[in-house]
Amino acid sequence: MTQTRTTRLERGRSALGPALELVHTGQAPTRAVLTAELGVTRATAGAVAAELEALGLITVDAHPTAPVGSHGRPSHRLAIDPAGPVALAAQIHADGYRAALVGLGGRIVATAPGCGTVDADPAQVISEVVEVGAELLRSTGRRCVGAGLAVPSAVAEPEGTALNPLHLAWEAGAPVRDTFRACLAEAGVTGRAHGPVVTGFAANDLNVAALAEHRHGAGRGARHLLVVGTGHHGVGGALVLDGRLHTGSSGLAMEVGHLTVDPEGRPCHCGSRGCLDVETDPVALFDAAGRTAETTGSLLTQAAELIRTEYATDPAVRAATGHLIDRLGLGLAGLVNILNPDRIVLAGLHRALVEADGERLCGVVADRSLWGRSGSVPVLPSELEHNSLVGAAELAWQPVLDDPLGALGG
Repeated sequence: MTQTRTTRLERGRSALGPALELVHTGQAPTRAVLTAELGVTRATAGAVAAELEALGLITVDAHPTAPVGSHGRPSHRLAIDPAGPVALAAQIHADGYRAALVGLGGRIVATAPGCGTVDADPAQVISEVVEVGAELLRSTGRRCVGAGLAVPSAVAEPEGTALNPLHLAWEAGAPVRDTFRACLAEAGVTGRAHGPVVTGFAANDLNVAALAEHRHGAGRGARHLLVVGTGHHGVGGALVLDGRLHTGSSGLAMEVGHLTVDPEGRPCHCGSRGCLDVETDPVALFDAAGRTAETTGSLLTQAAELIRTEYATDPAVRAATGHLIDRLGLGLAGLVNILNPDRIVLAGLHRALVEADGERLCGVVADRSLWGRSGSVPVLPSELEHNSLVGAAELAWQPVLDDPLGALGG
């Protein structure tokens, strides 16, 4: 490295993290855009991009060409290195679990489903999903930067315990983060051959799904993003403010599933009645439509498929879907009044609801919310197929985004 290059990199070293995040989120497709976004000189941006390339995180087009008809010097294109490191992501839900390897840019490199039932012992199921992920790492030979676990429960901080796994047979307060880290160590998941065990993170599945949608999906560009969605059972919510999850003082914010939308409605696991959790989830859809779900396979997948295939032809399914849309709209209107988001993204079964009749849903939100009447809030379906897995990986990637040199050993 020449003395000139060293000087430029030292000036731009503090820009490594911001530069990587810009490429990671698709905001800097070229070195010219990176230069403008960072507010540095072209030479400094070049040194920063070269350092990220040397770390195996991005690629820089060595021979840029200008589009036909354009003027000026062509800019080097920047992209995620397809052979770069990955994060191990794991998700546990009421119908089973899944593991994946996720690279920068939210790109799923490999994925594998697990069993269809979840053991009552959290240590057992966490050990199983970690072993599935470890096998993916062994088979691909990828370097691992860290690991993230998404669970269907609020996760208290700083303890890392699952406080309300209502749809799993786990005791409240299960130490999911410590268990996850112990299982990673037992499975030998390291950052490099014979290196240290990677750090494991754990969080609520809707929280990390919101983070993924904000960085790579339907929430890109939103400053105040509200995400609401069904898991395989129940309803959750999350709020992303200026790019960061709002988790409250101890990680327990945004338990929107227990907003009451029908005081005379269905009994809820929390002890109340008519909560979003039981009025707008897959079980509620099947009950309202007079249908019985198959005992095998994902309940969430079955419910979404029922709407997509029979909403237009079956009056009972159409009426049941409309009932869920109205209940969801009431809940969203209350959240809009309190939070004033600039965008709402719906995930899980709620994605199918907005796709079936988004106009009806937005109408309920507008009629019942103060801010909705003055200006409609965009309500969009989620874009990412496995947003909780991608979001779990984001937890593991965050230390690298904050300090690429420090996290990867410089």
